[in-house]
Amino acid sequence: MGEHGDRYVIDGGQPLRGEVSVSGSKNAALYTLPAALLTSEPVTLRNVPRIADIGEFADICRAVGSRIEVDGETLRIHTPEITSTTPPAELVSRLRASFLVMGALLGRAGEAECPPPGGDVIGSRPLDVHFVGFKMLGANVERRDSSWYVQADRLRGARIFFDYPSVLGTVNVLLAAVRAEGETTIVNAAPEPEVAMLADMLVSMGARISGQGTSFITVQGVERLGGTDFSVIPDRLEVGTYLLAAVATRGDVRVTNAEPAHLDSLIHKLREMGVEVGLDDGAGGGGVRVCASDGPMQAIQVQAVPYPGFATDLHPPMAAALTQVRGVSLVHERVYDNRTLYVNELRKLGARIITAGDTVLIEGPTDLGGSTVRALDIRAGAATVVAALAARGESTILDIHHLDRGYSDLQGRLRALGASIERR
Repeated sequence: MGEHGDRYVIDGGQPLRGEVSVSGSKNAALYTLPAALLTSEPVTLRNVPRIADIGEFADICRAVGSRIEVDGETLRIHTPEITSTTPPAELVSRLRASFLVMGALLGRAGEAECPPPGGDVIGSRPLDVHFVGFKMLGANVERRDSSWYVQADRLRGARIFFDYPSVLGTVNVLLAAVRAEGETTIVNAAPEPEVAMLADMLVSMGARISGQGTSFITVQGVERLGGTDFSVIPDRLEVGTYLLAAVATRGDVRVTNAEPAHLDSLIHKLREMGVEVGLDDGAGGGGVRVCASDGPMQAIQVQAVPYPGFATDLHPPMAAALTQVRGVSLVHERVYDNRTLYVNELRKLGARIITAGDTVLIEGPTDLGGSTVRALDIRAGAATVVAALAARGESTILDIHHLDRGYSDLQGRLRALGASIERR
C-alpha cells in the first residue's frame, strides 16, 4: 500500500480501448468480515478485493479473536471464540464500516463497546438507525465517555422501522437479528445488492432470511450459524468508474466480471447521453461494453439517490465524464451533503462546473488541460482520474491513498486499456 506521498501522473487525451476485469465489491466484502464473526467455524471468502479497507477490518477481527489468512483474493477467517468485545479505538476510528462489529458482537457475545467510526468526510451519517434497531431487539444502548456500549442477555425478534434506508444500519441490525429469538422484520431496509449479498452469505451459514433486495427483510432467528465458502459479488462502483472513464475519453471499453443488473441506473443514463451500451453474459460472469467514439453525446440530468436510483458514489466520476458532453448537464445530490468536494479540483483541469445548493451544473464539451489536483476522498479521487484521462497533457493527482481504499490496482487496470498512468 502506498504512503500518503504517492501520486499518479497521467498523460491524458487518449481514448481508452480494450477489456478489463474488476474486483469483488469493496462494500460487500467489508460486510462479510463481521458476518464471519457470528460463527465459531471457519469461513472462506473469495473474490475479496486487495484494498486498504479490507486489511483494516481484518485487523479489527483479529483484535476480537479471529485468526485470518489472506491468499491473494481469498481470505480465510476462523473465530473459535470472541476474546474481546471492545475492539481498539485506533483501529475502529479509521473506517466507517468498522461499526458493523457492534451488530456481530452483540449477536454472538451479547455485548460490544465501540467508539464512533471513522471513514470519508462526506457528510453526516448518523448512527441513530443502528441504535433504534438494537433497542427494538431488546438491547440496552448507552454512551460511555467516548464510546457506545450495547448489551443484551437475550435478543428477541421485533418489527423495526427505519427512518431512511440506511445501508450500514440494515447490515448491523441483520447481523444482530440472525441469532435473536423469533421473527424480525426490517421495514424500509436498504435494498442494495451488497446488502442482499450479505443476507445470502448469512443464509449459506444457516440463517433464515427472506426479502433481501427489497425494503422488507424478514429474519427467523436461529440458535447457531456454521461456516461457509462464499464469493463476493463484483464491484458495481468500480465497473461504473471504468465505463465513465471510457465515455470521458471517447473510448470503447468492455468490463468483464460485471453484474449488469446492478447497473440499471448508470446504463440508462449512458444511453440517454447517446453512448452505445452493450450487455452480455459471457464466460466469467456478465460484461458491459460502452462505445463513445461515434457521434455527439447529449447533456442529461442525474439524481443521486438510494438504490436502485443512480449511485451517489458514481456522481463524481459521472460529473467528470459530463464535461465532455454537449450542453448543460445537472447532477442533483440527494444522499450526502458533502459529496461535491471534487468540483474545485475539476475546475483546475479547466472544467466549466458550478454548484448551486445540492446541484452541480456542468457545461460541455470542454477541452480539459493537465494540472495538479488532489483526491479528496475515494470517489472525488475517481472524478479527478476520469477528468485527467480526458485532459490533454500531463496531470498529477496527489493524496491517492484515498483511491487505494476503494480501487485495487487502478493503474494496472487503466494501463491495460491504453492509459498513460504512472504511480510515483
